[in-house]
Parts: sequence; C-alpha cells; structure tokens
Amino acid sequence: MTLKLTPYITLEGTAREAIQFYEQVIGAKVLSMITYGEMPDMPNTFTDELNNLVAHAKLQVGETELMLSDAPGGVHIANGKSVTICITTNDVERSKQIYEALRQDGQVNMSFKEEPFSPGFGDVTDKFGVTFQIFTEIQS
Repeated sequence: MTLKLTPYITLEGTAREAIQFYEQVIGAKVLSMITYGEMPDMPNTFTDELNNLVAHAKLQVGETELMLSDAPGGVHIANGKSVTICITTNDVERSKQIYEALRQDGQVNMSFKEEPFSPGFGDVTDKFGVTFQIFTEIQS
C-alpha cells in the first residue's frame, strides 16, 4: 500500500501561472491537470474565468510531487490554508480511515467522497489546526 505526504498549494486564480513558473524554475513536469470547466457535475453557471481555473494539478518535481489548485469562485484563502499537507494512498478504505481519524475533534472542510481526479478525496483540519487533504490515487 502507498502512503506519502505531499505539499498542496491553493492559490487565488494564479495556479496556472505558478505551474508555468515551477516548470521553468525548478523543472517541474505536469503529470495531470483538470480545470473547473472540465469537472463533471459542475454548475453551468460558471463564468469562463472560473471554468479556466485549475481545480487540481499534480506536478513531478525531481523525485517528489507537488499538487496545486485555485480556490473556486474568488474564495479568499485564509491564512495558514494556502499550503496544506496532502496524504496520498492507493486504497480508498485506508484514505477514509485516515480522514475519519483526523476529523475527530477537528473541522471538515470537504467531505470525503469520489471526485473526478480521485476515487476518494476529502479535506479536514485536525484538532491542532493543521489542514490535510486526503487523496487516493487512481489505480491504473
């Protein structure tokens, strides 16, 4: 079973620009990227600007990974929330166990569920104020 920690950066509309910058400066390679407009089941009321924002991106940087996204719809990123820790597994049940344990006496930011980019994903701030994104890799 896979288990790893990955930095996850959430930006306010500049994720695509940051990705291009990291490609040039540190040799990052885009492994995957999906925009809000490409996500199924999203409202058709999104503006073109929102449709083009990055909903989730995964970069390879040397032997490590970095994940990024834009906050949807002009949502302001609270202090301490722009960089979170992403816990990655390759097992949905293990991801859910980790999510459930971290949410005890903490705060759920996004319920654990299937997303277009992950068969099991959730966002939680633990009782110590540390925010984790729980990400299950898609099995190929």
